[in-house]
Amino acid sequence: MEFRKLLCPGDLGGGENTLRLTRMFARFISVGYLAYLAILLPSINMLAPRMDSWWTPVTVALVFGSGLLPGALSFRSDPTPMRVTSGVAAALFLVAAASWPLAWNGPDIGDDDGVWLAFFPGVASIAAVIVWPTVYVFGHLVIGCVAVQVINFVARGETDVGLLAPEIMFAIMFCTLFVGGGVMAMRTGRLLDSTTETTYAAAAVAAAGHARTVERERFDALIHDSVLSTFLIASRGQPKEVVGAMATTALAELDNIRAEAVPDQQFSATEAINHLRAASVEADDTAMFRVLQERDHKTADIPADVIRTMGSALSEALRNSRLHAGPNTTRTVDANLTETGLGVVVADDGAGFDPASVAPHRLGIAVSIVGRLSNLPGGSAHVDTRPGSGTRVYLGWEAR
Repeated sequence: MEFRKLLCPGDLGGGENTLRLTRMFARFISVGYLAYLAILLPSINMLAPRMDSWWTPVTVALVFGSGLLPGALSFRSDPTPMRVTSGVAAALFLVAAASWPLAWNGPDIGDDDGVWLAFFPGVASIAAVIVWPTVYVFGHLVIGCVAVQVINFVARGETDVGLLAPEIMFAIMFCTLFVGGGVMAMRTGRLLDSTTETTYAAAAVAAAGHARTVERERFDALIHDSVLSTFLIASRGQPKEVVGAMATTALAELDNIRAEAVPDQQFSATEAINHLRAASVEADDTAMFRVLQERDHKTADIPADVIRTMGSALSEALRNSRLHAGPNTTRTVDANLTETGLGVVVADDGAGFDPASVAPHRLGIAVSIVGRLSNLPGGSAHVDTRPGSGTRVYLGWEAR
């Protein structure tokens, strides 16, 4: 465990985006090691006679063998071995560079030649990107570039130390382009994972809040639409049949709450009509409420949110009529139940109006009626009116 932490001091976790990038980098690293092995074989063979006999086969096996492992292990579901071997590959490159002076025997190589380790320090540093913190990665880059350039300097038998510094700086700057890109890519992956996690957490909080709001609105609607409306109708001397039907519906809904009924309950045709009637009476107890139902067809149960939305829009239409249609206006509400839907027409014979003349800040029709139904799946609404000809508001819903 301690050895693993030494080779892999970074976080072994990571989200989906970070893991996807890590696998991509692991395969890129392994392809890079394989390509450099093929390209550098002549250089490896040229240097081998100048080294102790053990050094070349052991170093080639360790450096390139460890470099091929991350890509091979990237196809496993568990990313830990892939990340650990990436750390091993990065560490073994520095070990190989550190062991070179112990095995060097000479003679010097030509000025145009170089020790094969000096050709790919950046690839080893990219392997470190997968598992090490950024400061360790660039530390590895600097140490690796300095080490291999010093090795080249010694192997060529050069004596002008002034030439060494430019070689080191060029190697560091060249490798930094690729290593820096790798660091930024991994950072982007971690940032995206963090943002995704934060978004999911915020969405969960919002969903929980919305659920609480929906549940609260459900209870508010029950008290308002069923209980209080039943009392209101009873106090205004409505027929016993109407009051009794509404009271029965209110008691049934209270029983559903006691039985922990779900918010997306279904309303029967009778319950739907009672709810709409209650909404009509509450908004205008003088409006005539009529029900049109096809006798040959049975209306399927209707979602509660549809009925509540229709009831709210119906009430708003009646309130608007009371405010703007003028005195001595007759208002009617016609509810039409079909096999697959529901239609409501709120009509008056009042003054009417020009829809184009409605001020933008007057949102009663646009938001409370048309907008409310438009946001309901399967819902629709439109207003038919003109000055002097009354107003008809059409509310509709069709099951999908």
